[in-house]
Amino acid sequence: MAKLFVFRHAQTTDNKDGIFSGRRDPDLTPQGLEEAKKIRDELKKEKVTKAFCAPNKRTKHTLEIVLEPHGGTEVVVADPRIRERDYGDLTGKSKKKTAELYPKEYPAWHRGYDTPPPGGESLKQVEERVLEFLKELLQNVWQNDVIFICASGNSLRPIRRYFEKMTQLQMSSFEHERAKIYKYEV
Repeated sequence: MAKLFVFRHAQTTDNKDGIFSGRRDPDLTPQGLEEAKKIRDELKKEKVTKAFCAPNKRTKHTLEIVLEPHGGTEVVVADPRIRERDYGDLTGKSKKKTAELYPKEYPAWHRGYDTPPPGGESLKQVEERVLEFLKELLQNVWQNDVIFICASGNSLRPIRRYFEKMTQLQMSSFEHERAKIYKYEV
């Protein structure tokens, strides 16, 4: 049986400041570095064979730290299908101020399944591309693979939904706990 360990990137400057990151490319904060080290320490005994992240600083930097004790990882891939949701016109804006300015629209833009923010992606669109990645990954899993996936919060939602059999509402409703690792057997 193969094992899959999924975790969110560690805290970034945008996370700390309550900013919609989307396609922006902030790096980790000092607290984020500590969160990545916590994940690294929890996974250091696993014999990772493949690792995936999105092609941005926050996921790459988190994964680099997590992989420090794992020399010789078979495959490390930066896959754009697991990148963060595109927040469109909200990118770089304060979540708090956006909620104040658009109290009716904000809940749907922030966590609605079908409603994209202006110029951005809906969670449904994110789910479609992430599930394409997951389907391809699962077709290429070997019996003893140990796979790490570091992604952003919204791209983790469909992965968790798939393995944990969540509804759309459940998938859209939660915040990911930082430095938490989700483990699945495939």
